[in-house]
Amino acid sequence: MNAQKTLTAMVVILGIMFAAITFLAHQLGIVPIHEGETVVSQIARAVLGEGPIYLTIQFATMLILVLAANTAYSDFPRLAFFLARDGFLPRQFTFRGDRLAFTTGIVALGGFSILVLWLFGGSISALIPLYAFGVFSAFTFSQSGMVARWWKRREPGWKTSIVFNAIGALATLLVLTVVAVTKFFDGAWLAVILLPILIVVFRLIHHHYTVAALELQPETPIDQAEITHRIIVPISRLNRVALQTLAYAQSIARDPQDSVTAVHVASDLEEGVELREQWRAWQCGTPLVQLESPYRSLVGPLLAYIDAVQRDDPRATVSVILPEFVPRHWWEQLLHNQTALRIKAALLFRPGVVVTSVPYHLHPDAGRGPEPDRPPELPKSQPAEAGPTRHRARRIVNPGRPRNVP
Repeated sequence: MNAQKTLTAMVVILGIMFAAITFLAHQLGIVPIHEGETVVSQIARAVLGEGPIYLTIQFATMLILVLAANTAYSDFPRLAFFLARDGFLPRQFTFRGDRLAFTTGIVALGGFSILVLWLFGGSISALIPLYAFGVFSAFTFSQSGMVARWWKRREPGWKTSIVFNAIGALATLLVLTVVAVTKFFDGAWLAVILLPILIVVFRLIHHHYTVAALELQPETPIDQAEITHRIIVPISRLNRVALQTLAYAQSIARDPQDSVTAVHVASDLEEGVELREQWRAWQCGTPLVQLESPYRSLVGPLLAYIDAVQRDDPRATVSVILPEFVPRHWWEQLLHNQTALRIKAALLFRPGVVVTSVPYHLHPDAGRGPEPDRPPELPKSQPAEAGPTRHRARRIVNPGRPRNVP
């Protein structure tokens, strides 16, 4: 009831102000000036002069425009939220920021506003037809939606309401048609072209989410009792990073049917021999598989080995645990080869493969603490990421053939 009274009062005030401005403009012979003084300013100057009251009217007009602009940033993100919730916009529009505002909608509206201002050169005369088409198209769709709602639900009082909404829809459609035809080349062309494109895009987004919901199926067992782990740990050398990653992998493989395998892609013969000797000296009980790669390829042999594991045991869940080196400063990332990132990117589109990263952060006092259990010749420093180190390239016979080291 309060909302109805408020809207009624606003309509009455709007009607009186519009009629008064129209009457004064006609009596005073005031016409719009292209890119010049507004009609309201001309009327206030002619009636009140250039005193404090005139300045007050100009300041009040500015506040109204600021409030109108702020309304878009308050309501569009909320509207985008509802569209995204129903699957007609990307899900990112449902995200609430730290201030509980729909950040994506606000940023998108600001970006599109800047783009429109740039396209039209900030010309008000060119933007008004665009604004008029957008406003009356929204009125037409809302009134038509209410007509469809009344017709489908047949709620009490629907016959009276459907008449008023139908009249409103026809009136706004008439104005919309006039604006589209007469102001097409003055700025309305953008909205006329963009509106059907947006509708098609909304339908395509909704179709994608609908199909995705139907095709979504688990790639790993839902019942934890049915999960059998085949854990693969790519390593480059036996150092602190490898020890930490292997310890984490072994903590996951608690079932007797689970297995942990360390995989080393060797591009150098001497490098592979050295790692095998260290592995035998360590006697950790975890098998080591060496993949020979004479062409210095890392991702290809690793993916081929993962495919072989999946073929041998299709019901098992293959997990690739990657040791990842994390420096203290962001710019230090440029000094490393980002091997773990490349492997994760290659495995992203592999169904049925779980990828886990074990970060290894640099600490100033890391070298002063007690050493982990390792062979005597295990190097203390030079933390490395997953993948081979590249010293010298020697041709190795039978590339890609795995070699097991107990």
